Amino acid sequence: MNKPLRRIAIFCGLLILALLVRTNWLQFVEAEELNTHDRNRRVLIDRYASERGNIIVDGKPITGSAKTDDTDFAFKRTYINGPMWAPVTGYASQAFGANQIENLEDGILTGNSDQLFFDRTMAMFTGDKKKGGNVVTTLSGAAQKAAFEGLGSKKGAVAAIEPKTGKILALASTPSYDPSSFAGYGATDEKAWNALEKDKDKPTLNRALREVYPPGSTFKVVTAAAALEHGVLKDIDEDTDTPEPWKIPLSTQPMKNHAKGCENASLNRAMEVSCNSVFAKLGDEVSRDKMVETASKFGFNAEHFVPVRASSSTYDKNMDRGGNALSSIGQFNTTATPLQMAMVTAAIANDGKLMKPYMIDQLEAPNLDVIEKTEPQELSRPVSQENAQLLQKMMENVVEKGTGGNAKIKGVTVGGKTGTAENGFNNKGTPYAWFISYAKTGDGSPVAVAVVVEDSDARGGDISGGGLAAPIAKSVMKAVLDKK
Repeated sequence: MNKPLRRIAIFCGLLILALLVRTNWLQFVEAEELNTHDRNRRVLIDRYASERGNIIVDGKPITGSAKTDDTDFAFKRTYINGPMWAPVTGYASQAFGANQIENLEDGILTGNSDQLFFDRTMAMFTGDKKKGGNVVTTLSGAAQKAAFEGLGSKKGAVAAIEPKTGKILALASTPSYDPSSFAGYGATDEKAWNALEKDKDKPTLNRALREVYPPGSTFKVVTAAAALEHGVLKDIDEDTDTPEPWKIPLSTQPMKNHAKGCENASLNRAMEVSCNSVFAKLGDEVSRDKMVETASKFGFNAEHFVPVRASSSTYDKNMDRGGNALSSIGQFNTTATPLQMAMVTAAIANDGKLMKPYMIDQLEAPNLDVIEKTEPQELSRPVSQENAQLLQKMMENVVEKGTGGNAKIKGVTVGGKTGTAENGFNNKGTPYAWFISYAKTGDGSPVAVAVVVEDSDARGGDISGGGLAAPIAKSVMKAVLDKK
């Protein structure tokens, strides 16, 4: 072979080699990414070519599939009580994709997951139509309804957890939206989507998981836990040697109290009437680093996946003494999601053991066989059993004698803490009314709840949390108790 032909042969060989490398790269290395790419229309068509599996609550589906006249998208997603369940399900739209459980468990719901390979193979032999599997949640329909209806037209959120397991029992957010309104890809779907995108009240925002608020006085239970755990005090009924007024470190400003009788108040009394000065002073004595340590054990400064991602709640690791004192009463840079404050309450109710929160109990194949089940998992131990029981005593005193009286349930022991968080520049923004609580029976605590209400009527210190948020928490706890 002469030299020019040899060069051409080598060049052609290199082209064939490059083609083989590229083909294998696409088929094996990038296959998963291409298969799941948002612009891969074949994937989208396959997603809606058959009936989608369902998301289950209390043994019943809260989703469905409707037959369409479309040649490509044979089925469209439907929702039962869509606005109530949207913070749990998310949406599945032919035009706008999917989020939350609908997205995270898309493989199970469409039947395309590797976990359902055997079912798909059997369907090929039997001639059965392809079906999606089911996602069984931990949610309580009664608790979710109580939370959603309790919030009503208010802007806010509710998170409820079973302390012993970490099962999420309710996850409500208002205002909400109906995922059915844009489940297709027509003009009406686009109009509904655009209206939601432009709505200043952000109805698609999952406030229970993704919005962070200053927790106000509800954070005082964390400060009390830190003081007990780090030995700043041991007797919750002894005077705390707190002067009135108590000046904020590095400042000439006194800590403002909305309550009376805070001078030298015991920890128990300070929790009952919510004395800012006592808890700010305790936070200063505990120190910033040890406050950070305790807050982190409760779940602050970390994202949580339930499996939907919950935003990280924050206790600032770098603030000065004055900032730490203010943060110890749930102000300054301290922020929390409703889920986070429900976790704090659940850990206290569970004698100091914090369980990892989750809302998917199990995944089912189309034939209802269980293919994956979530087992309860301990996340941390923020406080000892002894100190958790002291915290319970104080929180129960808040409901029995203090600012949380609106959460009382006849024949049931209820512990709680009210809070009204200031917000905005110079605290001129809309305040947030908070209430955290748990119910306790002879068999332990079946539910812990956190409620936040964004409401311009939230005034007067912790009175607002007790008046606006506590009744909602009570209705959620009662729904869980009645179901038991």
